[in-house]
Amino acid sequence: MTADISYEFAYGTYEEARQWIGRKAEPRYAGTAVSGARIQHFASMVRDPNPSYWDEDFARPVWGGLVAPPALLTGLLMPPPWTPCGERPTASIAIRVPLPGVAIINASNDAEFAAPILEGDRLNVVEEVAGVSPEKETRLGAGHFVETLETYYRDDSAPVATIRNTLFRYSPAGQP
Repeated sequence: MTADISYEFAYGTYEEARQWIGRKAEPRYAGTAVSGARIQHFASMVRDPNPSYWDEDFARPVWGGLVAPPALLTGLLMPPPWTPCGERPTASIAIRVPLPGVAIINASNDAEFAAPILEGDRLNVVEEVAGVSPEKETRLGAGHFVETLETYYRDDSAPVATIRNTLFRYSPAGQP
């Protein structure tokens, strides 16, 4: 069974999009606990020799176990592109905000960590629409900046991180 994982944008007006400010999505849960293998695979891809990612004997007294690299956080909750049951992954709340525009890019993000994320942690994230700008004209085209706030929690409900994303939803220059 093959599932189409492409996400469809919600289309609407700036006024409709502004009604989404303050709206929170249901929590999205990671399918598995944070694993040492995933930590080390990511560290390997970016060639990071930090012993906190590789050496449990070093990491346990310092952190309490192998620690996940900060840049791995969003990947830990990214839905898999395919599952055997054929369930479609839930699209980011930014995709569901009704706006004009056929493309989206991440313009910036700012992360703040409240606690280390360790091997064995089970995580979930709650997304919120924090803002929507009036239409802006950029080199890419005309569109709106959508600001989201993602709050990440461990399964004990302790917050571990927040990420504020600014995305640009637009129609490429020269396209309607």
